[in-house]
Amino acid sequence: MSTSNVVAPSSTQTGAGGKKPVRAGVKQNRRQQSRWALYLIIPTLVLLAIVIGYPVVQAIVMSFQKDAGLDPATGLFVQGGFAGFENYAHWLFQQCAGPNGTTISCPPGNLGSAFWSSVFVTFFFTVTTVILETLLGLWFALIMNRAFRGRGFVRAAILIPWAIPTAVTAKLWFFIFSVAGVANALIGARILWTSDEWASRFAVIIADTWKTTPFMALLILAGLQLIPEDVYEAAKMDGASTWQRFWRVTMPLLKPALMVAILFRVLDALRIYDLPQILTGGGGGTGHATTTLSILVVDQIRQGFNSAAALSTITFIIIFLIAFIFVRILGTNVVRTQEDQQKGAKR
Repeated sequence: MSTSNVVAPSSTQTGAGGKKPVRAGVKQNRRQQSRWALYLIIPTLVLLAIVIGYPVVQAIVMSFQKDAGLDPATGLFVQGGFAGFENYAHWLFQQCAGPNGTTISCPPGNLGSAFWSSVFVTFFFTVTTVILETLLGLWFALIMNRAFRGRGFVRAAILIPWAIPTAVTAKLWFFIFSVAGVANALIGARILWTSDEWASRFAVIIADTWKTTPFMALLILAGLQLIPEDVYEAAKMDGASTWQRFWRVTMPLLKPALMVAILFRVLDALRIYDLPQILTGGGGGTGHATTTLSILVVDQIRQGFNSAAALSTITFIIIFLIAFIFVRILGTNVVRTQEDQQKGAKR
């Protein structure tokens, strides 16, 4: 009887009244952890706002101001003033200032007339180089992921092009693509690699692919090494061929790492400046065959900061939208891959 009297109240306390204090304590601990996490994050957020946020906001403010220069109507030097969307119209619609305050289409040779060609060149370089570097990087990563003698040496040697500074790479390929260089000697022709319109573009693509493929191979190799060997053993036991194991096992499990590598490379290619600038000077053809958006921004800075700020804002918006789209796609693919892996493990 005494035992029942002791057990009954204790079970009632733990079952009914004991859970509420425990839950309240857990919630309080979570609040404290969240508060401390916020305190630790605030200094970083403030630093990022100063280092990143202020220049972006300042560039946007400058983009709505006129550049100082001669007034076409009076011929006098003016300091500028509020320009509204004139700087954006100058780039997007290729409008330049005409006589008596009118606007005309930017003539050839004006930087405003080179905007859309620079957009084409930038995206052409990005799409072409990323496709080539992804395919070659995947091939190199599959080779380096195998077990063979000298694998460490191969992994170190393949990173040499990526470790070379871009300026050195550009000068190296400048000599290779000269009229009397190695490239023309190998194919037995006299191609103007740095002067012809399309030859100069493919020269930049070849040089960039040579330099950046090791970077893609390194990121893809890291993803390959995360795939457990048991998965391949199970696929072999099920009778899957080498090709089937590649498409049904390797690629689905490699997709998250592959998407991250492609995202990094796309963002880097959209901001390309030094390689085409040093290799071809942004020229070729009519003079803007390899002029990217970054090169156009730097060229405009020499003529007017406010107009360059508008171009920088447009470039930032383009890159931000592409990054946003990639992150959305990447997040979806990662979630789906994890769900597929969990379902496969349960089966």
